[in-house]
Amino acid sequence: MNYRQIIITTIILLLFALIGTALVVTTFDNTRERIAANERATLLRKLHQLILPEQHDNTLLEDTLLVTDKTLLGTGRPVTVYRARKASQPVALVITPIAPDGYSGSIKLLVGINADGTLSGVRVVAHRETPGLGDAIDDTRSNWIHIFDNRSLGEPPLERWGVKKDGGDFDQLTGATITPRAVVKAVRQALLYYRDNQEALFASSETGTPASSESDD
Repeated sequence: MNYRQIIITTIILLLFALIGTALVVTTFDNTRERIAANERATLLRKLHQLILPEQHDNTLLEDTLLVTDKTLLGTGRPVTVYRARKASQPVALVITPIAPDGYSGSIKLLVGINADGTLSGVRVVAHRETPGLGDAIDDTRSNWIHIFDNRSLGEPPLERWGVKKDGGDFDQLTGATITPRAVVKAVRQALLYYRDNQEALFASSETGTPASSESDD
């Protein structure tokens, strides 16, 4: 093979490599956009399980706030608060705390809280709990998570916010206590955070700064 053939072959291979790379990048970009859109749609469906569409006239995914409180929200990292309003008046919000002490690791939650401090509901959005046991916290596996509907810090009293095995008012799961204990505690802490920061959480700006801050150890 002479030098001219080598150069032509090299150019052809280079062109194939460039075309292949461009196709991969284009496919990745298109896939990433679809994945992001699907994730947003899934999140909005979850939020609307806790705050019905007819309850608000703002855009939940845009009217947000980042807040930080390691003690009450289960993580030192900022978590998102989605706020619902109607005619500019506060209706409800959804906090996204972490239950850090699940049986198999952290459990990510959506905690819906009405403006009056009652729970509109709770949903689990990510966990690694044991299939057939701890995974019953997921609303697709059982109705257990609905035990929080309409509850508040006064119903039951604060000291009874625990599972029955610990003297509280909430059922544990058959064969699993650690997981529901972690979720009950995280919901209780989220309600305490709301009680202590209600005014700041409903501040009128569309995207704000943390209502409270605590450093991560």
